[in-house]
Amino acid sequence: MYQQYLSGLLQGDIKSLARCISLVENEAAGYESLLENLPAGNQTKVIGITGPPGAGKSTLVNALIQHLLQLQKKVAIIAVDPSSPFNFGALLGDRIRMSQHFNNPDVFIRSMASRGALGGLSPKIIEVTDLIKAAGFDYVFVETVGVGQSEVEVAGIADTTIVVVVPEAGDEIQTMKAGLMEIADIFVVNKSDRANADEFVRNLRILAHIRQHDDWEIPVIKTVATQSTGVEELTTAISAHHQQVQQHQQRHALLLAEKAWQLIQYRRMKDISKRELHQEISSLLKTSSFNLYRYIRTKS
Repeated sequence: MYQQYLSGLLQGDIKSLARCISLVENEAAGYESLLENLPAGNQTKVIGITGPPGAGKSTLVNALIQHLLQLQKKVAIIAVDPSSPFNFGALLGDRIRMSQHFNNPDVFIRSMASRGALGGLSPKIIEVTDLIKAAGFDYVFVETVGVGQSEVEVAGIADTTIVVVVPEAGDEIQTMKAGLMEIADIFVVNKSDRANADEFVRNLRILAHIRQHDDWEIPVIKTVATQSTGVEELTTAISAHHQQVQQHQQRHALLLAEKAWQLIQYRRMKDISKRELHQEISSLLKTSSFNLYRYIRTKS
C-alpha cells in the first residue's frame, strides 16, 4: 500500500501527502518502509518559529505565507499545539487563524500535538516534516505553542530557528529565557511600532552580536506582522541562513544526529506504557519487598 502513497507523494499530490502523514502518525503497517524509501536531499527550507505566547507568531507566519505565495512558492505549516489530556489530539487554534489559506493548493497546514513532557515536541514532527519535504514544498514552517520545552526543542528539527519577541516597556533583554538566546539563528522583534521598540532592538543586536555562531551574524529584524512590515527582509535573512547552513556540513551533520537521537529514543520507549507501569507497581506494592530499582532492572 505504501508504494502507491509514496508515488503520489513524490508527485506532490496533497491527498497522498495527507494519507502518508496519517500512516506515519498512526504507525500503520508499512509506515517504516515508506519513510525508508523517501528520496535523500532537497532544498526545502525547514524553519522553526518560536518565542513566548503573545508575540504574534501565527500572525507573522500568516504574513510570511502571503509573501511567499506572491513569489510563487509552496508553503507548509506544522502548527504544534499542546496535547489534549483527554484525547491526545491537537487543538485547532492556529489552523483557525490561518483558515484563509485552506483552499490554496500551494499551502498545506497541519496541526500536531506536542505529546511530550512539558510541551516538548513529538518526534513524529521530524517524520512528518520529511514527508512534506518529499512532496516538493519550498518552505516548511514549524510553529511552536511558545511554552515549555517546545520553545527550544524546535532547534533540533529546523534548519533555521526564528525567535519572535515583542518590545515591552521596562523589559530587560536579560530576562529572556537563556535557551531562546542560544537557539536563535534570526531574531524577530514583532509589533515593533510599539513605544521603546528601537531601544529594545538596539540592546538585542548587541547581545546577538556577542552570541554569534558558525560565522553567522545573528540578524535582528523589526516587523509589524499585521501590516506585513519587515516580512520581505525576514525572507531574505532566511534564505541567507539556509545558504550558510548548506556550506557548513558540520552543522548539517549535527542536526541529523539530533534527529536520529530523538527518533531512536522514541522507538525504544514507545512500548513502555505509564498506565501499565502504574498497574504493575500497584500490584507489587501489596508486598512489602517492592524495590523501585530492582523493578527498573526488570524493564531494562
